[in-house]
Formats: sequence, C-alpha cells, structure tokens
Amino acid sequence: MIRILIADDQDLVRGGIRMILESQPDLEVVAEAADGAEAVALALEQRPDVVLMDIHMPGTDGLAATRELGQRAPQVRVLILTTFDDDEYVYRALRDGAAGFLLKTAPPARLVDGVRTVVAGEALLAPAITRRLIEQHLRVPSPRAAEAARIESLTDREREVLTLIARGLSNQEIAGELFLSETTVKSHINRILQKAALRDRAQAVVLAYESGLVRAGD
Repeated sequence: MIRILIADDQDLVRGGIRMILESQPDLEVVAEAADGAEAVALALEQRPDVVLMDIHMPGTDGLAATRELGQRAPQVRVLILTTFDDDEYVYRALRDGAAGFLLKTAPPARLVDGVRTVVAGEALLAPAITRRLIEQHLRVPSPRAAEAARIESLTDREREVLTLIARGLSNQEIAGELFLSETTVKSHINRILQKAALRDRAQAVVLAYESGLVRAGD
C-alpha cells in the first residue's frame, strides 16, 4: 500500500485528489495539510511514501516545506503540484529535493500514475516542461566548478546516461538509445546517484545542467 499526504490550502482540491487516489486499491491517503508547516509536521509523524505538495500556501509555502522535508525526512518523496506559471518555483523545488511535478490540470489517471512513478524511484519530469523551465531559469554563463567536479567522478558511459536523463528519457528509452538492458541502465543510474551524492534523478537533471554537461538549447 502506498501512503500519501496531500498538502493544499483548498479543501475542495484536497477532497478531489483524495477521491481520485482512494479509488485505487494500492493507494491510501493518510493525512491532509492546509499549509507547509502542517505538511512537514504530519509527514514526520505519519511517514508517508509520497507528499503531494502545492507551492502556494499561506505561512510556510510548499518550497520551504519541500526543503525541510529533504533535510529531515529524505526518504519521503515530494511530488509538486503546479501550473505552467510556476516554472521558477518548480526549478527551485527540484534543487531542494522534489522528486518531480504534476500539472494541476493533469487527468486523474496521470495523477495516479505519477504517484506510483515516484514511489518506484523514477523522477516525474515531462521532457517538454522540464526543458522549458531549465532553459528559462538555469542560464549558467559557465559551468560551476563544484558541480563540474562531481561529473569528473563519472565514467564516460555514466555521463552518457546522465545526459539522456537530463533530456527527459525514461529508463526504457535510454536502454534503446545505448543498446543496453534496462537492468544495466538502472545500475548506471544508481552509481551516478551514489558518486554524485544525489537523492534521485530529478536532482541529476539539475546537476547535468549546472555542471555544463548539458546546456540549455541542446
């Protein structure tokens, strides 16, 4: 059973999301929060697998809550609920440890699939939206030294895999691109995360751009 916490300041939104999720036999909503501070407190108490986190909430917002959970409960996966107008906030959330993001306009099936995706260890990053937010909000004039040093620890094959992750490819697509098995791809990704001290592939995307391995517009 996948345990979920919903954080949104609108009662109707939380209720609608709860109905969608609890229609599935493997999903359970264990708590609801109306602001970021409550979300953090309940997440520490309930230890859900996933927090569906709205960005704009009164008091402690979703960004601050995501950052705090990344520090205090890194095993909890945070899935940001967003709109197209929130690109800059989404990028900051990814840097602070969010596992990905979903548009609030996503159909119910996409919401359900998104929760299962992040629990399985994948990042939920739609390639087109990811490319747009990276290119708009990560225009680094030159590679950052600290991030570039982390890339140096990777093998050539691991850099290839990281490049494809940054371009939004799934494990299956990476396997096809490099003529590898999905198991081998997963092994490469695990080593990338370990060597570069990353929580998940969402942070790997950010590192790929900040290090200069992949550049906006590529």
